[in-house]
Amino acid sequence: MTHSTLLLAQRLLRFDTLNPPGDEAACMAFFAEWLSEQGFAVTLTTFGEHRCNLVAQMPGTRPGRPLAFTGHLDTVPLGYQAWQYHPFGDDVIDGRLYGRGSSDMKAAIAAFAVACVNHQAAIRAGTGVVLLITGGEETGCDGARALIEGSELPEIGALIVGEPTANYPVIGHKGALWLRGETRGKTAHGAMPERGINAIYLAAEALGKIRQFEPGAPHPLMKKPTLNVGRIQGGLNINSVPDHTQFDVDIRTAPNLQHATIRQNLATALGETVTLSTLIDLPAVLSAEDNRWITRVYQRCQPLHAQPLSAKVVPYFTDASLLLPALNNPPCIILGPGEPDMAHQTDEYCLLSRLNEAETLYGELIDDWQTGQWDG
Repeated sequence: MTHSTLLLAQRLLRFDTLNPPGDEAACMAFFAEWLSEQGFAVTLTTFGEHRCNLVAQMPGTRPGRPLAFTGHLDTVPLGYQAWQYHPFGDDVIDGRLYGRGSSDMKAAIAAFAVACVNHQAAIRAGTGVVLLITGGEETGCDGARALIEGSELPEIGALIVGEPTANYPVIGHKGALWLRGETRGKTAHGAMPERGINAIYLAAEALGKIRQFEPGAPHPLMKKPTLNVGRIQGGLNINSVPDHTQFDVDIRTAPNLQHATIRQNLATALGETVTLSTLIDLPAVLSAEDNRWITRVYQRCQPLHAQPLSAKVVPYFTDASLLLPALNNPPCIILGPGEPDMAHQTDEYCLLSRLNEAETLYGELIDDWQTGQWDG
């Protein structure tokens, strides 16, 4: 690992990019300047106050579509548990780089950015690279959505998503359908509840039905879809009958399931007492394992793992849900140095050994793409 990879990762970690509330502006501005100094053509765009996206391009001279990398600079909040290490520091202890976003996923961004710089000669002699760096991923791919709606994205040939996989190549992830259910009743004095209609009771009946609801059939690779009620809110004061309750449902799906069908089936099961609205609708991602480029990625990753590689997916969503359809669905691999179990955890860290592997691995994939070695 070149020294600049660790230094760049540490610089990115020092920026507070917690989302919510969401503020990537300073971090994105720093990274845009760094990329520009390394020879990238950089476009920085905003999608709200202090909210930013970045597209960086290093063109090649050989005909063909460039290789693309994507990552997000926003992170989840710190949580209520005390941190032993500074969440916005640069602590390196016992081979671990600590900080919020180290595994998810600023270390990966540093690794593929530095790999591009170190392999600049190959890139410029080849078909080029594109970096798509977003904000707002953690709250539903807000930045990716704004990037797609606000600008014309460059054509690419393949996409690498640097989310945490411990450098294991992952060919897909589940989709996410987040729904909000609302029940409405009639308020009354808490001492005379018979004069009202309790919206919390209506919601409780709905939640009982949700626990029995099956979103759809299992997928061969992604297995059964999952459903979780993650939030409920109702009532204003203890001595009144509540006339409004809302609850949020998180459904994780697979490519064999249609979100519109899931929503309609759930609405039918809940009946007229519940109104459903969609909060997030992100499709599942799944690339063909026998794609020639993905096969080459497997070959590059295999020496890093003791057991033969097999097709794997992850349950979390990524910006690829929105980016891939907008980019004409190129092959996609999710591949990053972060530890999957460390994402969103207190005292989050990335192993320096994984960071070392990732920079080398990304460099090999860049060289393969630019020389066409992946294509038969």
